[in-house]
Amino acid sequence: MQFEVWAPQAGRVTLQCDGATCALERDPERPGWWCGEARARDGSRYGFAVDDGPVLPDPRSRRQPDGPDGLSAVVDHGRYTWRAPWAGRRPLPGGVLYELHVGTYTPEGTLDAAAERLDHLVRLGVTHVELMPLCPFPGRHGWGYEGVSLWAVHEPYGGPEALKRFVDRANALGLGVVLDVVHNHLGPSGNYLPAFGPYFTDTHHTPWGVAVNLDAPGSDEVRAYLVDSALAWLRDYRLDGLRLDAVHALADTRACHFLEQLSAAVDDLAADLDRPLFLIAESDLNDPRVITPRAEGGLGVHAQWNDDFHHALHTALTGESQGYYADFARDPLAALAKTLTRGYFHDGTYSSFRGRSHGRALDRGRVAAHRLTGYSQTHDQVGNRAQGDRLASLVSPGLAACAATLTLTAPFTPMLFMGEEWAAGTPWQFFTDHTDPQLAEAVRRGRRREFAAHGWREEDVPDPQDPATRERSCLDWSEPEREPHARVLDWYRRLIALRAEQPDLTDPDLADTRVAYDGTAGWLAFRRGDIRVAVNLGTEPAAIPLGNRPARVLAAWEPVEGPGADGILRVPGESSVVLVQE
Repeated sequence: MQFEVWAPQAGRVTLQCDGATCALERDPERPGWWCGEARARDGSRYGFAVDDGPVLPDPRSRRQPDGPDGLSAVVDHGRYTWRAPWAGRRPLPGGVLYELHVGTYTPEGTLDAAAERLDHLVRLGVTHVELMPLCPFPGRHGWGYEGVSLWAVHEPYGGPEALKRFVDRANALGLGVVLDVVHNHLGPSGNYLPAFGPYFTDTHHTPWGVAVNLDAPGSDEVRAYLVDSALAWLRDYRLDGLRLDAVHALADTRACHFLEQLSAAVDDLAADLDRPLFLIAESDLNDPRVITPRAEGGLGVHAQWNDDFHHALHTALTGESQGYYADFARDPLAALAKTLTRGYFHDGTYSSFRGRSHGRALDRGRVAAHRLTGYSQTHDQVGNRAQGDRLASLVSPGLAACAATLTLTAPFTPMLFMGEEWAAGTPWQFFTDHTDPQLAEAVRRGRRREFAAHGWREEDVPDPQDPATRERSCLDWSEPEREPHARVLDWYRRLIALRAEQPDLTDPDLADTRVAYDGTAGWLAFRRGDIRVAVNLGTEPAAIPLGNRPARVLAAWEPVEGPGADGILRVPGESSVVLVQE
């Protein structure tokens, strides 16, 4: 079997495989690469030693059976026989995403256990499962954003074979699978890449320290490392797309940005595989170039998370105004109306949170609405609260239903965070399982210090290292069977079904949405083709003028009749309704 590794600064590289050691040779055609042959099979343990250093895991390891610090294992992807045929499914236009954390979706916290719960998502009506990061990280439980070994699957989740079984099961049920990948940093523990080459550079700095090397000497190979990893997930595990974490932290000054290079490679792979593939960026930039096609001068990413919609919706529902909510809280319904019609709220406007102008206006004639992902909750927006409290713990069931209505009828590609579909009563808190005691204590203190600065008592901030913090965050699967959860779940199912039944709800024309609102009364209504949506966030009934055309109620949280002869729709407090004009 051929082994290879990039180690451009090494004077000597040796391979240890199943207890045997051999010296690798320089590759005469690829500067910096070392290669050699050794007897190996699926499961063989191996590692590389650079010069006189210790034996380390392969930077491109496909499996880490003993965690990030152990030897790598050979994975023969050809051994798995896919049972369900899969040609992909129509991607983002018309799609509904469901963000899922494997470690807390079930008490078992494994891919196999999660696969047993996929029938729930089929009944819900979503189209794609978006898995939070799966790369190996220290310990058993964590969010996954401190992963290392960017080609491998966290062993406590079940390793590579379990991910294939999960995808196979999802595909058999008609579900696509998306994976969250982290290219902007690696975890602080178990990251051995610096021993092999210039994977990082102090030319730039990020919230996690030195930056991944995308533009300094040696960056060609580093970029190839990340691109090849992305393609491997899509190809070897038959995934449909990738969610790219915090792309605004990818420091890259080269003429061809890393995201452009990645999107081109993914589009080429989609053509080779003859099935649709897509990328969704988490971007804090409000820069339309990220989601503008490459042929039109953009970076070609297929969609991005739209935090502006979330922030406007959250402030309208809760009245919170701290931190980045401040600008939205000044007039929440106006902010919500702007995002529904223009995508971004900050499109060159002043951001008091940043102390400067932020963003750039979308060209609604060039950027389709489905390229923005809309949501009322995400792992970030829930888990980065001090106690991980979900929206359902902050507002009434009626207002939670209003959030669902706005998310699932807005022009964007909707995304749900696991459990929100039944207004889960469990929190989703920040938890870690660091095996390094000093790192564990640093994380614990840092978390408490961060929230103490915002007025929280230290004893009220959950200890990330306490196993009970993760246990509290696991979904309670008995909830969907009882009230008020069952009613909320039925509402989500009805709204998702309406998206599939009503073409106007997946119209990609962002400019075609028309909004009216009354900030004092607390209602907002919008039109998409023949569909009319009205939400009343106030506690008192609202009289909403819809015009004189007859309209039929398609779904209503509380009983309501269509507008009368006067064209007025009367909506109960904390309720919402979806209508179609005849």
